[in-house]
Amino acid sequence: MQVPATHLIILPSYNTGRRLASVVTDVAAPGWDVLVVIDGSTDGSELPVVEMAGTIPHLKVLRCPKNQGKGAAVLEGARVALARGFTHALVMDSDGQHPVESVATFIEASSKNPNAMIIGQPIFPANTPRERLHGRKLSNGLVRLELLGRGVNDVLFGFRVYPLAPLLAALGDRRGGRRYDFETEAAVRLAWAGVMPLNVPAPVRYLTREEGGISHFHYVRDNARLVIMHVKLLFELALLRWPALLRHRRAWKKNPAWAHQHNRIP
Repeated sequence: MQVPATHLIILPSYNTGRRLASVVTDVAAPGWDVLVVIDGSTDGSELPVVEMAGTIPHLKVLRCPKNQGKGAAVLEGARVALARGFTHALVMDSDGQHPVESVATFIEASSKNPNAMIIGQPIFPANTPRERLHGRKLSNGLVRLELLGRGVNDVLFGFRVYPLAPLLAALGDRRGGRRYDFETEAAVRLAWAGVMPLNVPAPVRYLTREEGGISHFHYVRDNARLVIMHVKLLFELALLRWPALLRHRRAWKKNPAWAHQHNRIP
C-alpha cells in the first residue's frame, strides 16, 4: 500500500538490547515514518539507531533523559507526532515480538476507519507460557465490564493504531497509564470518549532470553498497579461514565465496521 502521510509508527524502547536495531531496520525499510522513543535507556542499545537516523530521513529518535515508563514514552511520542502533523500512530514493541508484516494491514484498517482505534488481537505461538495466557483472561474480563460488553478482545496486546488527538485528550493530563497499565487504560478511556475499538488479528512472537527477549515487567509491582487501575476504572464507570458509554455503544452498533465484526449483518 502507499505510505500515508497521516500515520507514523512509534517504537518505545527501554534497554531493549541487541534486537532494537534490527527491528527498527525492518520497520523503516518499507518507507513508513518511524519515531523511536528512547525511554532513558542505559544499555547503549539506542546508539546504532541514532546513527541510522542520520541516514534515513523518515526515521527520527526522541531521547528521554530518564525512564518514565512505556505509557509515558508513547505519550511523549504522540505529542511529537501530533506536532509534526500526523493524526494517527501505530504503536508496537521494539523487541521483535510484534509483527512487522502486519503494519500495512493495521494502517489500512485505520485509514478506512479514522475515528476508531485498531486493537491487535494476538495469535499466540505454541511456546507462549501458560501463565501469560491465563493472566490476560482476567484482564480481558474486567475490561468487558468496564466497557459494558464486547469491544476489546485483548486489552494487553500493545500492537495498535491510535488516533492521536483523542489519545492525548484521554490520557495526556492524567497521572495513570504511564507504565504497563497504558494499554488497558488507553483502550478503556478512549472507548469512554466514544472512540470505537476494532479488533484485527496479528501473530505475536514469544522470544526467550537466548533469542534476545527482554521483559521489564515486575510481577508483583506491575500487577498491583493493574489491580488498582481496574478498581478505579470500575468505580468511575459506576459513578460517572456509564450513561455516555451506553450512548457510544448504540452509535457503534450503527457503524458497518462494528456490525461486521460483531456479526450484526447477514
